[in-house]
Amino acid sequence: MNFARTTGRRRVSAAITTVLAVTLGAGALAVPAGAAPLPAAVAAEAGTETTPLPYPAGVSSFEAVGKTGFLTKNWSSSAPLVFTWTRFADGSATTIDAPVADSTGTDVIMTGKGSTPRRSLVLQLRDMADGGRSVTMDLRPLNAVYVQAVSRDSILAEVTKPDGSAELHLVTSAGGTLTQRKIEGIPSDARSFESTPARDGSVLVDYYRPGDGTYQVAAVDLAAAKAVFTDEHARVARNPHREYASISATHLAWVSGTTIVTVNRSTGSKSSETSGYEGEGLPLTAGLLGSWVTFGTPTSLEGNGYGATDEVLPYMTLDLDSGETIELLDYVGVPRTAADGSVFVLGGTVEHGEGLYRVSLGADGRPAVEMVATTGKPTQLVHLGTRFPQPFDLAGPAPLKWRMSRDNADVDLRITHRATGRFFSKKLHLYTESAGSPYYYGPGEFGITWAEVAAGMGADTPSGTYDWSYTAVPQNGVGPDLKASGSFTAGRNLPTQHDTDRGGTPNLLARDAGGVLWNLPTEYDIDRKSLVRDSAPLRIGSGWQVYDRIEMLGSVGHGPSDYIARDKDGVLWLYDVTPGSGTQPRQRVGSGWNTYTHLTGGSDLDGDARPDLVAVDKAGALWFYKNTGNVAAPFAARKKIGTGGWGIYNRITATGDIGGAAAGDLVARDKDGVLWLYLGKGDGTFAARKQIGGGWNAYTDTIGIGDGNYDGRPDLFAYGPNKTAYFYAGTGDYRKPFGPRVPSPVLTDQPAYNHVL
Repeated sequence: MNFARTTGRRRVSAAITTVLAVTLGAGALAVPAGAAPLPAAVAAEAGTETTPLPYPAGVSSFEAVGKTGFLTKNWSSSAPLVFTWTRFADGSATTIDAPVADSTGTDVIMTGKGSTPRRSLVLQLRDMADGGRSVTMDLRPLNAVYVQAVSRDSILAEVTKPDGSAELHLVTSAGGTLTQRKIEGIPSDARSFESTPARDGSVLVDYYRPGDGTYQVAAVDLAAAKAVFTDEHARVARNPHREYASISATHLAWVSGTTIVTVNRSTGSKSSETSGYEGEGLPLTAGLLGSWVTFGTPTSLEGNGYGATDEVLPYMTLDLDSGETIELLDYVGVPRTAADGSVFVLGGTVEHGEGLYRVSLGADGRPAVEMVATTGKPTQLVHLGTRFPQPFDLAGPAPLKWRMSRDNADVDLRITHRATGRFFSKKLHLYTESAGSPYYYGPGEFGITWAEVAAGMGADTPSGTYDWSYTAVPQNGVGPDLKASGSFTAGRNLPTQHDTDRGGTPNLLARDAGGVLWNLPTEYDIDRKSLVRDSAPLRIGSGWQVYDRIEMLGSVGHGPSDYIARDKDGVLWLYDVTPGSGTQPRQRVGSGWNTYTHLTGGSDLDGDARPDLVAVDKAGALWFYKNTGNVAAPFAARKKIGTGGWGIYNRITATGDIGGAAAGDLVARDKDGVLWLYLGKGDGTFAARKQIGGGWNAYTDTIGIGDGNYDGRPDLFAYGPNKTAYFYAGTGDYRKPFGPRVPSPVLTDQPAYNHVL
């Protein structure tokens, strides 16, 4: 996909003007022999596939690019740093075992063991195109530090002399022996060198002059090891990204404050272009595509360390000959220049989303933009759904929550009771860094408590249907405003199927080998499309090995989900979970329950909005126990609803209404691992069974967890040997009631449990 837009956006293009043009007395800058115009956008090995590659998941930053691939760095506070080289040809990835890496703009990358490239005194130059051919350099005997890798066997290094002065040297490895040449023509008091990657045999070097406290520049011909141009008035503004200077076959460019200074290498003409980015508080980058200068303020859509509410300005390019400006991307990360002169950058457009883009000169000599790899994420704000259960409990502690593709936005929220017209409205100021906002509930989530909504409506809020709507305005100015709306039903003290804390998300109970029972709060991760752990497991207590069966029942009456346990003498006990008080002492339900081989609860089988209990006896008959809503006597007299045949199953699970019919349903697994669906009729009985699929004997426990992903349909959770766990989203279609299984990490890092419910 190739595109570029002549910009009329914001104030930026109007502010880009050439404010200074002079001719240097020294005449034209040397251009290396053989320098050719930059190639056209079509290049087979540089990411021009019609379908973009998948950008590596979880990557934190884009580090380097070559002809055959690109380098990314994945880091977080909870995981070790990992560099990965991804090939353009097929998307295959190679992991690089090194704490630091640097780019040459080619397939050769520098890796080292120091905390930064400059502190890596023993380094390697790895050619990723030929399977990792490497050259090792030990800079310690040279009393040198790394500056920039410029080829597969050469680097620029800063050498400290015995008198304390510094020199820039070209260091080359030949057969394992290091040779060095001083770069001539650089002021003798220069130090603290940095350099662009090599382009057509030249680099643009900047350095510090302690005499006047400024950073200055020099264009260096590497073959001659000589500075062919210096500017003592450059006043270079370094930034953390090292992308504040650039060199092309025709021009030099560097950042000076909020100005981009350019020099025509043929004529020596020097110009300064104001960027229009004054006062933004972000570092400015500069790049070159022949006579086109590119610039932007590297950031991320989600915010940055300089202030998440800063306006994000577009990635722009200016033709130094004609003065034409083009907006390339709606936002930009750190650009990296390739050896052919093209620029690669992780950024995004409203039209095409986020990904790795290649900017190069097209056949018409104008910049063309192409997506090379996609993250699959949108650039504009996108509504990703509600994050609260339906029906919603007005008396519960769970907040109303919504999910957006990012959260640095100001949200105008309105909630209206449909029958009465009473409404609540409020502007919610969100902030990516959270900044203590009571409406920020984690990345991409915002919400509000019902207590605040009710207080805003001015009286007790009634049950019934509520309509909600919001308009989210991006704080960074990227993309249009987002408008979303929907509705939900609400009531008070509603029963729950698998929620022990009324938090609006499923809780799992699990017993370990020592007999300790644990409560595992979960939440739905929209990116994984699976359940994840919401917080650390909560210890309920020990001694639960006295029970041979424990089952989550759902609410007896209303409030959090309760659970039952059968001891080895056949006595059934109820554990009542009370709002705000936790689990109450067990209550004896009755004896004789060891006549049953299976127990399961959670489905409302008779349409009274209370989850019921079903049991299979040793003769294979199915029995229905109606939930009375009375904790003292939770079940009505049993009713036989199935005669024989149920003994063929080794597991039955109440799932809630997964088939979209009149009432709650059951699934049953036979000895061959085939799972069968029994649709509830609403009178405590079931329709004829329907086969769902095979292979279900891979699991020791299947649990009907209620609506885990907030789509209004009950879901299923499965646990198996070796701590494997999977989430099955309910579809609401009896013909195929579950979507594909998705691995869940809720239990994978926990002890092996002998019973999960």
